[in-house]
Amino acid sequence: MKDFAHLHVHTEYSLLDGIARIKPLIKTVKERGWTSIAMTDHGNMYGALQFYGECLANHINPIIGTEFYICHDLTKKVGKADMGHLVILAKDNEGYQNLLKLNSIAFVDGFYYKPRIDYDTLEKYSKGLVCLSACLAGHIPSLLLQHRFDEADALALRLKKIFGEDFYLEIQNHGLDEQIEILPYLKSMSERLGIKLVATNDVHYINKEDAEIQDVLMCVQMGKTIDDPDRMRFSTNEFYLKTREEMEKALEGYEDALDTTLEIAQKCQNLVIKSKAHGDIPGIDPKYVLASNQNYIPKYIPNTGETAVQFLRRMTWEGIRRIYGENYGKVIEDRTNMELDTIESQGFVEYFLVVWDYVNYAKSQGIPVGPGRGSGAGSIVAYAIGITMVDPIKYDLIFERFINKERVSMPDFDIDFCFDRRLEVVEYTRRRYGKSNVALIVTFGTMAAKNAIRDVARVLRMPLSQVDKMTKLIPGKLPDGIKKPPVLKYYFGTTGDPANDKFIIPDLRKEYDEDPFVKRVADLAIKLEGAPRNTSTHAAGVLIAPEPVDNYVPLSKNGDDVATQYNMIELESLGLLKMDFLGLKTLTDIDRAIKLVKQTKGIDIDFYHMEYDDQNVYGLISSGNTDSIFQLESGGFKNFMRELQPDCLEDIIAGVSLYRPGPMDSIPRYIEGKKNPKSIVYADPCLEPILNKTYGCIVYQEQVMQIFQAMGGYSFAQADNVRRIMGKKKKDKMPAEKQKFIYGQEGDKPIPGALKLGIPEEVALKVFAEMESFASYAFNKSHAAAYAYLSYQTAYLKCYHEVEFLTAVINNRINNLDEIKKYVMYAKKEGIEVLLPDINKSGTYFTVENGKMRFGLAALKNVGVGVVESIIAEREKNGPYKDFMDYCERVNSMALNKRCLEAMIMAGAFDCFKVKRSQLMMVFERAVEIVSKDKKTKETGQTSLFDFMSTTCNTKFSSLTYPDVKEFSKDAKLKNEKEIAGIYLSGHPLDDYLEFYNDITLTSDMLVKDEDETSESQDEVQEEKRQFEDGQQFKCGGLITEVNKKITKSNKEMAFLRLEDMYGEMEVIVFPGVYAKFKNILQADNIVGCIGKISYNNDKFSLVADGFREWKKQQTEEVHQKSNRKLYLRFDTTNDQLYQNVLSLLKEYIGDDEIAIRCTNSGKSFKVSITTNADTMLCNDLIGLLGQENVIVKGGEEN
Repeated sequence: MKDFAHLHVHTEYSLLDGIARIKPLIKTVKERGWTSIAMTDHGNMYGALQFYGECLANHINPIIGTEFYICHDLTKKVGKADMGHLVILAKDNEGYQNLLKLNSIAFVDGFYYKPRIDYDTLEKYSKGLVCLSACLAGHIPSLLLQHRFDEADALALRLKKIFGEDFYLEIQNHGLDEQIEILPYLKSMSERLGIKLVATNDVHYINKEDAEIQDVLMCVQMGKTIDDPDRMRFSTNEFYLKTREEMEKALEGYEDALDTTLEIAQKCQNLVIKSKAHGDIPGIDPKYVLASNQNYIPKYIPNTGETAVQFLRRMTWEGIRRIYGENYGKVIEDRTNMELDTIESQGFVEYFLVVWDYVNYAKSQGIPVGPGRGSGAGSIVAYAIGITMVDPIKYDLIFERFINKERVSMPDFDIDFCFDRRLEVVEYTRRRYGKSNVALIVTFGTMAAKNAIRDVARVLRMPLSQVDKMTKLIPGKLPDGIKKPPVLKYYFGTTGDPANDKFIIPDLRKEYDEDPFVKRVADLAIKLEGAPRNTSTHAAGVLIAPEPVDNYVPLSKNGDDVATQYNMIELESLGLLKMDFLGLKTLTDIDRAIKLVKQTKGIDIDFYHMEYDDQNVYGLISSGNTDSIFQLESGGFKNFMRELQPDCLEDIIAGVSLYRPGPMDSIPRYIEGKKNPKSIVYADPCLEPILNKTYGCIVYQEQVMQIFQAMGGYSFAQADNVRRIMGKKKKDKMPAEKQKFIYGQEGDKPIPGALKLGIPEEVALKVFAEMESFASYAFNKSHAAAYAYLSYQTAYLKCYHEVEFLTAVINNRINNLDEIKKYVMYAKKEGIEVLLPDINKSGTYFTVENGKMRFGLAALKNVGVGVVESIIAEREKNGPYKDFMDYCERVNSMALNKRCLEAMIMAGAFDCFKVKRSQLMMVFERAVEIVSKDKKTKETGQTSLFDFMSTTCNTKFSSLTYPDVKEFSKDAKLKNEKEIAGIYLSGHPLDDYLEFYNDITLTSDMLVKDEDETSESQDEVQEEKRQFEDGQQFKCGGLITEVNKKITKSNKEMAFLRLEDMYGEMEVIVFPGVYAKFKNILQADNIVGCIGKISYNNDKFSLVADGFREWKKQQTEEVHQKSNRKLYLRFDTTNDQLYQNVLSLLKEYIGDDEIAIRCTNSGKSFKVSITTNADTMLCNDLIGLLGQENVIVKGGEEN
């Protein structure tokens, strides 16, 4: 096949405007025997490095480019009419640098609808670039279509002046009338102006039959359906990777323009991008490979006059003597010298100092910093200078897991900071190293399996019921054997490989085979799955460069944040310094708790100068009462700790590492070994020193490395390499590694092997097999040790200072009502008294008061932090509020907001004034009105009369007359409290039903909830053991808060109940037979007992009801006494909407009070058949609807 180079190609990184996937694209180019291809995504270089590496691996010349959006002045935000397209390609490294600059300027300075450059900017950064005039959306083709020939010539001449012989006029033919119209114009321009023509196809997909998927993709982008007549679409299906023959046919008579593509490709052969990742390409030319010790790290210049090396060495040895004393011994001396030598030889001195610098800054500003995270905790140098806080000697942590002389990629210090103040540290790095030298890191949102199906189904108008049926069949997690997406091709069975049949989901395959519509949706979704959909920024990653970032990589903008266009793995492969500034709420919990303990008890807690051996703390953990303890909160972990009975930090480190998919299988063996040391068996004596602390089990990655060293004679660097191969399950490399482990290898880096070291072959094979199966799951001990520190610290605080600790935990979640509810309920369960909010005693947040927890005002719904701070500031300045009128007179207008006052009244914040909540609800608006009028009058200067009567006025205000009404019923008060505070404050609706709990077997706190901290720590998802047996019977009970009715396929009613007990809520499923039998009592606000069975489906359990009974308390004479109150209403009943609104309100308040209505239109009065509860809440609502003069209550008991 004759050579040809496509120079106008949109990959999947044109983000929903191209679906030419890079791997199959390059594969197709190679199969056609072509030598070059360009990548020109719309306005970005997101996929450039992936494209470049894939081309190198297939011996294709990669041409990096961009189809820019260009305007005449990027500083002006004018309409899209001024914006055109222009294709720019890099000839060499200078051109690549200019391409980086242009892309960065387009996003950072020129973004308006799209990232834009202008012609002046292009001229400034034009060296080393080839320019093509682009498609119909280019300015030149657009001017030609408008017959503005002189302007088109002028622009072409300007570009020729900028680029010389590197500017080309682009010709295309996708069967569009406009393209055919301008072909002769472009040919004429070429001849007149001496500018060569080049033939391109605007490639958006690889094969012609992929036109449909491109069409669907555009619909997804625009939120349109396929049959929408007004949507944007390609007019033809010619936007694919055509063969040379197809191009010749489309552009007959322009054969020279096709050959011009090879001329341009020849010009673009001098770009060399060095990357560490290129070292993995077989037979790669070394010029493309970045050396493992070549990195671009910011210069750190100590202000002491020392060199960076001298500064690091001095700080390290000072730290060693401070921590271990002057007689630190040979082991520590050798370890420290080895680390320092490695750090220096690998060029990481400044890396350590930069990390030390911002960690030191955080500590100096009182920003909580974590003890470490990841393999960096294995460095004694990091420990000595204060980057980490875990002793690597004490816990046998290995430095080579972090850095060794054979490691290619950059090491990675992940540092946890207080969640609330993490960005302060990021901002410090910008100030310290230069704003232009620091950037956030891009991430890509991709189309996941279920979303791909939903998107395609929406575009093709598949019924929602059918879509739900399909997506529900797709598992939430990957099956064993599939390491990462895409997965749909496996589930639908379209891989064509019988070995993958085990992954087929039968019901999906059946639908696929039998329903052509399902097949169409599935086939399109399979092609879309995994495609980049949008960009975002990495949650924690920050790039710090020694020079402006756009000298190394292109920049983009995400909102106001400047971010790289290359992802973090690509940045590391380029030798750039990527830091993780992670936010961890637990650090804030600990910091706040320590401050509260100091404030309330006068006790100083210093976790980094204490031993982690308190048996009371381990006793608490062993009890399984680990709510709020970092990493140990889940139901499964509680059970594990009860079984394990940990008594040292090594047990917690192992626990954190074992409670994961894979290693979980070793838990019984670990527990047995701990309880019965005689049961421990070592395959060889050399394993005992390595595995004795984990009772004969392989738990950590570091142990795998140590075994390779002890049994095979590997260096730590060699052992780390094999660990990586095992961890990534590179099966093709395993036979060679097994050979080395057993029999050794000769050469520059010899390995003696197990046999030479006296290990029997069968023993070595057995151990290798165990490591091979386990290494992919084994955990990093350095990381586990650092996090075990936090587990111990939170357990210590819970053990000795529980009120302060739980108060801190709640305050750190003050904007999350669900979290507040969870931990306040837990505090009550622990026997901690939770005091009502109090306008004179509460703080903004929860406080500790004489060993009790006081509810914070800011935790109330509709009461903001700013409002509360103003209330407290006034209280602290002028003393406690004497009564409600005193409060109204003294606070600012924000604190008199209606919803804010209602919330505080209902929550009991004004109970200290000894006035009923119902009374306050009747008068608070009037009180605010009086105060507001008085303040307004004073502000306008009309004060003489008020000055004269100031004493009278103050007396009047302070003795505000409250209406003589009953207090809200207990149930009403509790309902209001829950609405405002998220929990019941002054009691619980079930307080009078506690005797029914004697035979209860299931309460809501026994159910495993979704975890927060485990996800926050970004560890792998933890698998729970089954908490119950399938079919296990249960008895539960509580208040029905919600009844969600459903109609089954057989047209029968069933329901999902939300049932609230003393500890929280649970969902109970009521199938049709049971629902029909008990429907009359399954109403919201009823209190019921329930019996049923646990049912499992896809490892998730449900509570399925078998029966119910209504719980009834002993009723007093007062409860049964019929009310003699009567509610009189006056309004226009002929207004049907108003009448229905009134009736709805009356029905909301169930009671025995009769209702009489007078129609203001007809003058007639009549009784209503329903009765209501004419308490203050209803009256307030009715007054708001009808006016105060039209709502009257008569009768009732005197109060």
